[in-house]
Amino acid sequence: MSIFNGLPDYLKIQPPAQASTLYAQRGGQQVAIASFFAQDRTDVGWSGTTEALKSAVIATEDPRFFEEGPIDILGTARAAAANAAGHRLEGGSSITQQYVKNVLVQQCDALTDAHASAACYQKVTATTLQRKVQELRYAGEVSKVYTKDQILTAYLNLVGFGGDVYGAQAAAGHYFGVSASALTLPQAATLAAILNSPSALRIDRPGDAVNGAANHYARTLARRNYVLDRMYANHRITRQQRDAAKLTPIQPRIALARSGCTAAAAVDAGFFCEYVKDELLNDPAFGKTSVDRLSTIDRGGLQIYTTLKLGLQQQAQQAVDAYIPATRPGMHLGASNISVEPGTGHIETMVENKTFDESNQAGPGATAVNYNTDAAYGGSQGFQTGSAFKAFTIAAWLEAGHTLSEVVDASHHTFPMAAFHSSCGPVSGPPWPVSNDEGSASRLTVLAATAQSVNTAFAMMGTKLDLCSILHTAESLGVHAASSANPLTSVPSMILGVNYLSPLTMATAYAAIADGGTVCTPVAIVRVTGPHGTPRPTSASTCTRGIPGDIASGVAYDLQGVLQPGGTAASANPHDGVPILGKTGTTDHAVQNWLVTSTTKIATATWVGNVSGSVRLRGEDFHGVNGGDVKFRIAHRILTALDQRFGGTAFTPPTRAMVGGPVRVIG
Repeated sequence: MSIFNGLPDYLKIQPPAQASTLYAQRGGQQVAIASFFAQDRTDVGWSGTTEALKSAVIATEDPRFFEEGPIDILGTARAAAANAAGHRLEGGSSITQQYVKNVLVQQCDALTDAHASAACYQKVTATTLQRKVQELRYAGEVSKVYTKDQILTAYLNLVGFGGDVYGAQAAAGHYFGVSASALTLPQAATLAAILNSPSALRIDRPGDAVNGAANHYARTLARRNYVLDRMYANHRITRQQRDAAKLTPIQPRIALARSGCTAAAAVDAGFFCEYVKDELLNDPAFGKTSVDRLSTIDRGGLQIYTTLKLGLQQQAQQAVDAYIPATRPGMHLGASNISVEPGTGHIETMVENKTFDESNQAGPGATAVNYNTDAAYGGSQGFQTGSAFKAFTIAAWLEAGHTLSEVVDASHHTFPMAAFHSSCGPVSGPPWPVSNDEGSASRLTVLAATAQSVNTAFAMMGTKLDLCSILHTAESLGVHAASSANPLTSVPSMILGVNYLSPLTMATAYAAIADGGTVCTPVAIVRVTGPHGTPRPTSASTCTRGIPGDIASGVAYDLQGVLQPGGTAASANPHDGVPILGKTGTTDHAVQNWLVTSTTKIATATWVGNVSGSVRLRGEDFHGVNGGDVKFRIAHRILTALDQRFGGTAFTPPTRAMVGGPVRVIG
């Protein structure tokens, strides 16, 4: 007795690992699209489990559960006699004792260090008298704190049912496609049977030669019928109920719960789902280290509510799929579209032309790489943006005191490095050759140069600016390299978009321009709660002043001409009365192709190009549309749907001093 009393009696009971669920919005409601779990488990209360399962477990595991104390005296006595006779240490454990053992195992599983977890498991499952006595002491303390109903409920939420399925609710869903409160007697008895040896008696492997569909799950059937006999012997069911249940074959309806984002791919949201997971893994609010954060996601029972609009997501996916195939012989073809809300940074849609594949091994038509995002969030190395970068030159131009009506000499096609200067460092190298998509140009205003995307005009503008100011203006609007492998540069060719950026970064920057210069960091998560609805802190979007409001108004005014008649992206404009700004981007030979737009309510970035390689898209045909122009067809469909959902108001007009002349109405 002195040994027993000297053992610690405090058992720290922690919430068991529970699945986290990811939600997206459909019709104003949040719907589940994916789960993350180390153990598939969803806790339910006393009424959340059918009486049949409670009775089956009690009758089989601990018939005297409600009458005895925390220890099954008769079972323990039998085990002690066997042990005294030199046999293997036997259990004879009450449900309370089994619950204690499962709690201890869960504590080991929760350790993020693999070696510490293994050592812990070895200790709490060791077949030693010391371990058994400690378990009895813990059971005694648990029974002082909790009622029998509470202990049984906790036990049924905790125990394993084979594989990564834990708890009655997950087991009922996995094996029979129902909730734990809707189990029939034969189904409940089957789950109670599985508890005897979860790895051997699970019924989700129909091809198993020993216990599969061919022999009607013989081992589990025998144990199930034993459970029914015990229920009858303990007056839990009638003879008629027992006999009828025994005649019922085991008929699993496996509802496979998959941890990860594969399930989200069914609603075209696999890439978005993975981005959300990466956002959590990068957020210190969910743990000090990435390992701790992963444990929180897989074990914390989080309810993750997101910004994604499934209806718009489907329309955006259909727009991409209508023109861009997942694969094309002779090139590594990619396409994507993303939309971001100005003023909040909320990501509303995120699509691409590939099938989402977490393994990244399903072939050329599938990938785990998100073309919309930075490398740190599951994305690529980014893509050169071409003339879509000119928006930042326009902002720097206005900040330097120039106007939009200023006339620029666009007749030069070669620019010596001596013509440029940068406070970021020396500018050196051979002369820079510059050409225009539409041939030569002479003298024209900045407004006309923007609408027609005249490269030589913007190169000349660059000679009148500090190149470093262009880069800093871009950075102030949230522009950053998609990957550390390709850091931002401030060389003259930067003006025409040689930096490697992600579509999300470009959409975020244009959203800032549309919102009067306020840049909001992109965010995909609206809120997160714990398993019982307790709010969890998250790192929300932060909105800061990127560029002055009058500068933003001037840039917005200039960029609206791009989508008006005569502008390079006029064909993408839905012409539905919603004011819109934007800029095309086409790298040399149309290897990469962009259209970035924004209304006052929603910004988008559409990209079509080479994931790797340098196939000239102007030489490619996509359902009768030239590869250099297909971005307009895709964007038109998406912009039409977005405008119908969000609408938009007029942009704040620029000052006359910013324009350098009369301010005309655009529309």
